[in-house]
Amino acid sequence: MSSFPNPDRYQQMEYRRSGRSGIKLPAISLGLWHNFGDSTRVDNSRELLRHAFDLGITHFDLANNYGPPPGSAEENFGRILREDFRAYRDELIISTKAGYTMWQGPYGDWGSRKYLVASLDQSLKRMGLEYVDIFYHHRPDPETPLEETMRALDHVVRQGKALYVALSNYPADLAAQAIAILRDLGTPCLIHQPRYSMFERTPEQGLIQTLGDAGVGCIAFSPLAGGVLTDRYLQGIPEDSRAASGSKFLSESQLTEEKMEKVRRLNIIAQQREQKLAQMALAWVLRDDRVTSVLIGASKTAQIDDAVAMLAHRQFSETELAAIDAALM
Repeated sequence: MSSFPNPDRYQQMEYRRSGRSGIKLPAISLGLWHNFGDSTRVDNSRELLRHAFDLGITHFDLANNYGPPPGSAEENFGRILREDFRAYRDELIISTKAGYTMWQGPYGDWGSRKYLVASLDQSLKRMGLEYVDIFYHHRPDPETPLEETMRALDHVVRQGKALYVALSNYPADLAAQAIAILRDLGTPCLIHQPRYSMFERTPEQGLIQTLGDAGVGCIAFSPLAGGVLTDRYLQGIPEDSRAASGSKFLSESQLTEEKMEKVRRLNIIAQQREQKLAQMALAWVLRDDRVTSVLIGASKTAQIDDAVAMLAHRQFSETELAAIDAALM
């Protein structure tokens, strides 16, 4: 039986600095959005986390509402952390978020100081931690003043409950305002987490530039567009796939013939690069040095292996990039 952790774990991973901060994140980070809630066997979740760490993935990304049910991903992660990772806490970056509905009433959602502080307290209790490394506001609140939300993030850092704070799902203009407020408060924004993939390029319309100019990192979620940018659906919709399961995150209606034709064209380019489509899609997101890391989800260790193997061939020629743009038209 192999030892844990792998003594060579830091030799195969690429670490990229988050903006102008002192923090480096692995180019591949593991998100616990799916496959870590109560509907998943804890032993499988443990295997995924241990395997990721063995490959140099030091960043585990959670949120208060991850599961299902909400909160269960943090609870299960906390259990595995105590049983398997206690001695390695200082080698890990653990992040969580608050911003979506967690409990009934007017104080269990969005971005008020009361909600954010209470939610982080609950997250720390579920995970059995004294602090998280990164605490995100998960989405903008259209009603709470931005200053209140940012002051709440500053407050939890000064309390010692988070080392860094971050944003997720903020458009470029609002992100710029939030970053400026945090800088003035003396608690700079570490990183921003947008949805970014070949099929979702909105961050290119100002957000990535804003982050780069401000010295803030960028970590992309859904880089595989919910699984579309893989070879999973090239021959139709498998019965055991997410699209066939009735998931609200990927439905059969989203897999239009127009989109799948683009996927097939992209797959040909990936084959010419001697990569899987998923590997090329991850490498494409990392082509810009302002992107610190990509967040992957995984239900099998082989998916983590594929993602890490991508790092050996993540460069693109101008011809390849042009071909990808043409395939997406």
